[in-house]
Order: sequence, then C-alpha cells, then structure tokens
Amino acid sequence: MAAAATPTAKTLTSTGGGLTVLARAALPAVPVLNQLPGVRKTGGDPEGLAYERPPVRIERDAVRAYAEVCGFPVKDTVPLPYPHMLAFPLHMAIMSDPGFPYPAIGTVHLENSISSHRPVGIGEEVAVRTEVGSPRPHPKGTLLDFRTSARVGGELVWESTSVYLRRGRGDRDAPFGTPFEEVAPTGTRWRLASDLGRRYAAVSGDHNPIHLYPWTAKALGFPRQIAHGMWTKARCIAQLENRLPDAVRVDVSFRKPVLLPGTVAFGSRAEQDGWAFSLTNPRNGAVHLLGRTHAL
Repeated sequence: MAAAATPTAKTLTSTGGGLTVLARAALPAVPVLNQLPGVRKTGGDPEGLAYERPPVRIERDAVRAYAEVCGFPVKDTVPLPYPHMLAFPLHMAIMSDPGFPYPAIGTVHLENSISSHRPVGIGEEVAVRTEVGSPRPHPKGTLLDFRTSARVGGELVWESTSVYLRRGRGDRDAPFGTPFEEVAPTGTRWRLASDLGRRYAAVSGDHNPIHLYPWTAKALGFPRQIAHGMWTKARCIAQLENRLPDAVRVDVSFRKPVLLPGTVAFGSRAEQDGWAFSLTNPRNGAVHLLGRTHAL
C-alpha cells in the first residue's frame, strides 16, 4: 500500500506584529466583517491544511529573552519548548485561513506534546511546518490536532502536537482527553506577577487579550488575566530541565487557568522512564496542569 501523500503547505512569508496576528484571529468572529473576502470561513473538514515558513536562524538574544521569562538557564542550545515560538505564527495562520472552519478566538489549547530528538543550537537554521488533522469528537465540542515538525537541513530535530478544543455540540460518549496521573505538590511555589502574560506575549507573539490586562480578560469572560498555557508548561520543564535527557517527549494536559497575579505550586515524581509533574493552586488544590516525560 502506498504511503499517504504529504499535504502541500502554504508558505508564511511574514509573521506580522502582535496586533496584526490578533486582528487576523479576531475578524472571523466579528459580525459583518466576517463576511469579507479572505475573512469569511468557507471550509468544512480542515484536515491537511498546512503552513510552513522558510528556515529561521536561531538568534541568541531571542532565546535569552525567552529563557529569562520562562526560568531556563542560558546555554548554547535552546530550551526544549522554544521551537513552539517558531510554530505559533503557523498555528495562527491556519486558524485565520478561510479553509479553517472556526474562529481562533474562543479556541482552547487543551493538550500539548513535544518530542525533542536532539538539542537545537544557537545559530542553526530551522524549517518549521504545521498541519491540522481531521476534527475529533469531545464531550464539550470538537478537538483539532495541530502537528508541527522542525527540521535542520532536512533532519527532524523537534516535533509537537497541540490539541485545541472548539466548544459546541459535543459527543457525551467521546473521551475527555489523554489520562494523566495526579501528582502532589513537593514544596516549590512560584509567585506570578500581574504582567507575566504581557512579558510572555513579548517573546512568544501570543497577544491573546485573555493574557494581557484585567479589562481585556474580563471582556472575554475571565475574572482577570490568565497565564499562557505554554508558559506553564515551559516553567515546569525548566524546573526539571537538568534531569531530562536530550531526546525526550513531554506531554501535558492544561486544566484550570492560572489567574494573574497568583501563586502556583509545582510537584514532581520520578517514574520508571521519566517524570510525572503538576502545577496546582496551593490554596484550594485546583489542578492547573498535569504532565509527564518519557525518554526517547
């Protein structure tokens, strides 16, 4: 049987600024404007919709800024989650594409899996490609898998899958998601400042209003701004970083949002082939994130 053909990807030649990305994401949710050519959603099943970008040189200053916000040490290689910064504009391009059936605003990042096959060095040029799979049922709506690959000179060095939930009519018999074991806090707590979302937005390009200010978050139904899910994952990885092998997979499930400012408690437990970890609210025990690592 012949292998399935790789979908042809559109090339993203400009990532634009934060406000440009935000406008592209928001327009499909705005009445009247969402009927304009290039904005109106025309697609059904988005399976195979793909974007890629020309090779990007890894710059030391950008990596240093990301490492500082997320708690990583500065090295000659990038932090394990860093290539997601290169993939984020591709995620937004797919969600903003007329062939993608849902607006980006209101789409929830539910799970994320990263596989690092080897460290990526400062100065290397990385080609990144993201494609979306066919929608899957969820009790609260529809799931979409965004699969990303990062290559250096054709070598696959890093890949990830981001699972997004679009709320709506769901299938009550469908699974809620990947099961994770709970992990108790182990004493480490982090106090998170009110401007954390703005600082992470500056290094990631993710300027979703729910992360920026109390008034922008309240407009979208949150009591105040919340931390980015990928920041919470990155901060947990930074805590475990010196115990992880070069080739490793890290899976997480994002649970309750982290309100800013606030305090979170980290927990970790050694497993046979890696670590299980968590991020919780130390006051009421609410779980913000559950994760695990596996050596590859």
